[in-house]
Amino acid sequence: MCGVAGYVGPAPLEGGRVERTLELMRHRGPQGSGHRRFSTPDGRTVELLHTRLEIIDLYARSNQPLAADGRWIGYNGELYNYVELRRDLEGRGEPFATESDTEVLLRLVGRDGLDALDRCEGMWAFALYDEGSGALHLSRDRFGEKPLYILRDGAGGLYFGSEAKFVAELAGRRLRPDHEHLHRYLVNGYKSLYKQPATFFEDLEELPPGHVLSVGEGGGESLAPYWRPEVGTPDEDMAYEDAVAGARERLIRSVELRLRADVPLAFCMSGGVDSQSLISVAKRVFDYDVHGFTIVNSDERYEEQDMVDYAVAELGVRHTAIPVDTRDFLPRLRTLVRHHDAPVYTITYFAHWMLMQSIAEHGYRISISGTAADELFTGYYDHHLAYLREVHGEPELHAASLAAWREHVAPVVRNPHLKDPDLFVKDPGFRDHIYLDADEFASHLHVPFNEPFEEARFDGAGLLRTRMLNELFHEAVPVILHEDDLNAMYFSIENRSPFLDRDLFEFSLRIPERHLVQDGRAKAVLRDAMDGIVPPRITENRRKVGFNAPVLDYLDVGDPEVRGWLLGDGEIWEHVRRDAIEGILDLDFLPNSKSKFLFNLVNAKLFLEEFGS
Repeated sequence: MCGVAGYVGPAPLEGGRVERTLELMRHRGPQGSGHRRFSTPDGRTVELLHTRLEIIDLYARSNQPLAADGRWIGYNGELYNYVELRRDLEGRGEPFATESDTEVLLRLVGRDGLDALDRCEGMWAFALYDEGSGALHLSRDRFGEKPLYILRDGAGGLYFGSEAKFVAELAGRRLRPDHEHLHRYLVNGYKSLYKQPATFFEDLEELPPGHVLSVGEGGGESLAPYWRPEVGTPDEDMAYEDAVAGARERLIRSVELRLRADVPLAFCMSGGVDSQSLISVAKRVFDYDVHGFTIVNSDERYEEQDMVDYAVAELGVRHTAIPVDTRDFLPRLRTLVRHHDAPVYTITYFAHWMLMQSIAEHGYRISISGTAADELFTGYYDHHLAYLREVHGEPELHAASLAAWREHVAPVVRNPHLKDPDLFVKDPGFRDHIYLDADEFASHLHVPFNEPFEEARFDGAGLLRTRMLNELFHEAVPVILHEDDLNAMYFSIENRSPFLDRDLFEFSLRIPERHLVQDGRAKAVLRDAMDGIVPPRITENRRKVGFNAPVLDYLDVGDPEVRGWLLGDGEIWEHVRRDAIEGILDLDFLPNSKSKFLFNLVNAKLFLEEFGS
C-alpha cells in the first residue's frame, strides 16, 4: 500500500508543487518517497510521484517509481498472486532485481501487455510510463479497492492521485464542492453516491474500476476495460453440497494469498460469520498468529461482545477491544472530513477510524476485513424477501422459507417496507426501502432534490442476484472501500478484503439463488462452507449486527455549545432549511433514517466549512 500521484501535460509543473504534494502523501507511505520527471517523444511532460508503505521486500531496491526495460511504475496496492506470476515469467527468461510484487507487475505488463492485468489477482491503482512510446497508463483493480482520482485542467493537462488533496495540490487550485452531489448525499444517503460518476468536487473524477486509461501522443486519451463481470445464468444443476465445497476451497485460497506479506497482519473482528471466517481460516488452516481488533458497542441493538468473547476463547487468538469513545466528537469528525476530502459516509466509519488507530498503535501495517461477504452470499434483510420471490414458484420450498422468515427474521426487521414478506412477490420493482424517507429529506432543502432510485441490469441475473450485484458494484461496497482506504491510510495501514477475490466472486455467480438462503439463514453457503473451521455458535447465529450507532449517542444536541454550532451561520443554510433542522433537533426520538440524515447534515456542514467558498 502506498500513495501515487502525477501529471501529464504540455509543460512542467510550477516549482514547489511536487514537494508539497509528496509531503501531503507521507501518511500513505512513511517509509520512502520518490519522484521522476520525463519528457515524452512529442515534448510533453510526465511527472510520477510515489510514497511507500513497505509491505513486501522491505528494502530500498523496491522503492518507487520503479523501472524495468524503459518502463516506470508508481503502484499502490498488492499483487497477491505475484509468486505464481513471477515463476511463469522466470520460466520465460525474465530477470528480476527485487523480490517485490511491483516488479512482477511491471515486467508482466512489459512482456505481455496491459491485457495481462486480467491474470492479476490483487488490488491496485497504478501509473505506468513507457519511455519508448511516451504513453502513460493509469489503472485500478477490478473491484475498485484502491482509489485513483483524475482532474483535467482544460489546457491539455491531466492530474491524478490517490486522494483528492494530492490532485488539488499538483494542479495548484482549490477544488470547488459539487453541490448536486452534496444534495444527493443528504437526500438519498450513501447508497446513492456511486450511482453517478460524480465526486464531492466539480470536475474531479474517479477512474472506473477494472479499466485502463491511456494517455498517448498529443495527449490523446483512451479508456478501456481489462475485465468485466460476466454474470450469465447460475448453474441450476449445482448441488448445494457442491456450492458449499466450492466456496470453502476458494475462500481458503483467497485468505492464503492475502496472508502474503513481510510484516504481520491484524484482523478486524466482529461476532459475525464474515470476519470470523477469515480469522478462523487464518488460525485453523494456516496456523497464523491472529490478533483481532473489535470496536465495543454499548448499544444493545448492535452489541455482540458475547460472540466475540466466545470466538476468542474457542480459537485461542489474541484480541484487543476498543470501547466507543464519544468525547470531542465534532472536532474529531472535522479532522476526519478534512482527511477524507468529503463528508464521512456513515457513522460506522467514525468508529472504524478508532479501530484503525488501535491497530496502528500495536505496530501493524495491514488490516484484514470481511467486506463484500453480504454481497456475495446474501446478508441484508431485503435479500430474504428477494429470495422468497425467487422460490415463489416452488410451493413447498416457499412455504418452509416463509415460515422460517417469520420465525427468525421478521422480529428484528425495523424498516417498515421490509416487514411484508410478499413485498417483491407483489412488486418486484419496489425499491423505496433503499432511499427511505427521501421525499421528506428533499423537502428540507431550499430547492428540493429528486433523483429516483436506479438499478443496473445484469444479463441472466434474477431479482436477488441483481440486488447483490448492484450493492457490490454501485451501492454498498464502493462506499465501504472508499472509507476503509482513507481511514486505514490515515494511520499508514493497508486494508485487505479477501472476499473480493475474482475466483470466489465468479464462483458465487454460479450458485443457484435457491441455495443462498436456507431455513431463514442468510449466507447459508458461507456458513456451511466454514463448518468445522469457524466455531459453531458463530455459524449458527442468525443475528445480523454490523456496527452502527444513533448519531445522538455521539452528538449531545442538548448542549448549548453543540446546538449553537449546529444551527449557527454557515454555507450549509444556502442549501438546507434551518427551521427543518431545528424541528429534528427538538424531537424526543430519532428513527434510524432521521438519525442518518442528521449525521449527514453535520458532515455536510463540516465539509462546506472546510472546502466551501
